[in-house]
Amino acid sequence: MKEYAEAFDALSRLLVYPSGNYHQQLDQCSKAVAALKDVPSEIGKKIQEFANATQDLTTAELEELYTRTFDINPISSLEVGWHLHGETYERGAFLVSMRSLLYRLHIEESTELPDHLSHVLQALARMDPLEGSSFISNKVLKALDKMLEGFADHSSPYEKILSALKELLTHYASSYAGV
Repeated sequence: MKEYAEAFDALSRLLVYPSGNYHQQLDQCSKAVAALKDVPSEIGKKIQEFANATQDLTTAELEELYTRTFDINPISSLEVGWHLHGETYERGAFLVSMRSLLYRLHIEESTELPDHLSHVLQALARMDPLEGSSFISNKVLKALDKMLEGFADHSSPYEKILSALKELLTHYASSYAGV
């Protein structure tokens, strides 16, 4: 389980607004995913494709890519609750439950909303495997499917990260469903 926690935390750092050490974080993520046993090799390949596509980008170019991918195009936003519930009361309830979950797991909120995928991944890294597996199956994978649909009209290297994440979470959920 510890290996998955490290991979989830590493992936969460790739899904926030890029900083000056983004390439180092990407390298750490690749290593964390490579350390996982029995996961499909396609996951690591997709992360490497993302690394190849972004290796020559400056921090400013990475920031622009992130903004263009996730902030300007709401269909590919990283807010899980928005993809599950839209702008409804249910989303508000989901935000409250996520804030409570983050508090329970001692995760400090960032400037992002509590349902941001980076927070969700940090929570999954700290959840009991059975609870995490259920949360993935019932919430996160459904939201990821909708996020990935957002790339139908535009391309971005971030699609590789989200696709790799979906495969990793699917593998995790199926591996730990009966724990």
